[in-house]
Amino acid sequence: MDLARSAPLLTTYWPLAVAVGAVVVGHKVWKYLHERGVNLDLKRKKSVSFSEKVETLPQDSKYNISPEDEDADNFFVINEDVPHIPYKPNTYSDDVMIKRSLEFYECLNNRRSCRFFSDKPVPLEVIENIIRCAGTSPSGAHTEPWTFVVVSNQETKQRIREIIEEEEELNYRKRMGQQWLQDLAAVGTTWEKPYLEEAPYIVLVFKQVHGFSIDGARKTHYYSEISVSISVGLFIAAVQYSGLVTLTSTPMNAGPKLRSLLKRPVNEKVLVLLPVGYPADDATVPNFKRKPVDEIMVHI
Repeated sequence: MDLARSAPLLTTYWPLAVAVGAVVVGHKVWKYLHERGVNLDLKRKKSVSFSEKVETLPQDSKYNISPEDEDADNFFVINEDVPHIPYKPNTYSDDVMIKRSLEFYECLNNRRSCRFFSDKPVPLEVIENIIRCAGTSPSGAHTEPWTFVVVSNQETKQRIREIIEEEEELNYRKRMGQQWLQDLAAVGTTWEKPYLEEAPYIVLVFKQVHGFSIDGARKTHYYSEISVSISVGLFIAAVQYSGLVTLTSTPMNAGPKLRSLLKRPVNEKVLVLLPVGYPADDATVPNFKRKPVDEIMVHI
């Protein structure tokens, strides 16, 4: 064939041939799926709301559909029956605001993650007030998807340590990559966690994946993980303000065993674990420096 002579012909009819081929292949695929009972009503699927997706999921579904998949207006529905009340928080002059914000910053800038605890007792009321502070956190659609489990029983703390160290040893020896281990070297952590028995309290924060309505139906918790994370941030700030220390620990691969030990329901998952108490007299921390504000703030 003379390719030079046939080039204009190919240029003219090539798009049409591709289009016809796509239609033929598409029809065969549709027929194959249709004969096997697969629903291809794409328009209906696209119009299904987030709430309908959640309702159609089985209770033990492995799929985690997030509200981020939809526009916020589609699922953040405020109950119109909730009364609104006047809101008049304290306000201050510019000078007082600057002073107060600086004092709060200086308090939190002294915060360090501490791994060496004293067994000196701490009043339970202090822990209750710290958790009250954490409970003021905002949450998606005001679902408050957090549970704070406070452990002071020594036997239970010992069992928590055993569960975590069992998994952590595997993490350090087999699961964590070399780069991860190198990054942790400066912190000085190992798979051994003696502070879990030394601190007077261990607070395990559970994320409620979903809740239950009054009639027992499954209730969606929107943005549960970020809501609980914000709450943990307030918890840490309150610990520092109270004159105590803590450490954020993520018990990787130990969650199911901890949930079973503490008899928590299946809709709750361990997000973070925080020992709370006074620092040991000989406590040390890495001499880390924090980024200056001009490296973490962009003013537009």
